[in-house]
Amino acid sequence: MVRSLEDKIFNTFVYSILAVCGLAAIFPLMYVVSVSITPFGEVLRNGGFILFPREITFSAYLKLLTESNIPQAFQVTVFITIVGTAVNLVLTGLMAYPLSRKNLPGRQIFLLMIVFTLLFNGGLIPTYLTVKEVGLLDTVWAMILPNAVWSFNVLIMKSFFEGLPEELFESARMDGAKEFRILLQIVAPLSVPVILTVGLFYLVGHWNEFFQAIFYVTDRTLFPLQVVVREILMQSQQPLENAENMMPTQTMQMASVMIASLPVIVVYPFIQKHFTKGMLLGSIKG
Repeated sequence: MVRSLEDKIFNTFVYSILAVCGLAAIFPLMYVVSVSITPFGEVLRNGGFILFPREITFSAYLKLLTESNIPQAFQVTVFITIVGTAVNLVLTGLMAYPLSRKNLPGRQIFLLMIVFTLLFNGGLIPTYLTVKEVGLLDTVWAMILPNAVWSFNVLIMKSFFEGLPEELFESARMDGAKEFRILLQIVAPLSVPVILTVGLFYLVGHWNEFFQAIFYVTDRTLFPLQVVVREILMQSQQPLENAENMMPTQTMQMASVMIASLPVIVVYPFIQKHFTKGMLLGSIKG
């Protein structure tokens, strides 16, 4: 197929725009990685800006993993991410499936209540008082249960379930299957794309947990990773004597950012295909 001159010019323009956007996305990551593995003396000689370090050191990572609260915070974050995502998916699925059935009594009322929560919420103070009264303050569950179900994710999963062939449900019921068995053995296996999509939303939300931690948790041993990273980022700059040997605040800041971001960066490419498919299929119906 012979392309016209106009098509070549247009494609060149599009590729140029994509290249610029790609560089704009990669550049901050390159900067963070480079500073985190560069000796502080070299960072100073380059005015604090460096992309391709001449020397490489992992001293900042070693110090963060051995002499800071990062390991404890990492364990807390892993717990609330794994357990919280599991709780989220179970409750979201149990809520979305009945709402996807047309014959559910009061279905429109329940959907209206869910949409209402997308527009209005109870506010910070009532939520805090609720968490306090049920005894969740200073526990890891304060970072899991208050947001156990996201209304937006319920609607995405409901729309996906509505797109499944109704004949599957009718055949299963004719064979004597109950609704819970239909959900586990028919709906769940067919809904892997939307489950991974919603699961990624929940996973990233828990991994980046910050606001609920600072509102509901005062015990420093229960601080998640993002709170500890923020403390490191907020540390004042130390005196610069003996700059070659000291562990600089800037280097530790960038290393802490990489430790907090790396797991999500590693996981996302493996589920990107399912994530995209789930978003498209879940948005067919409203």
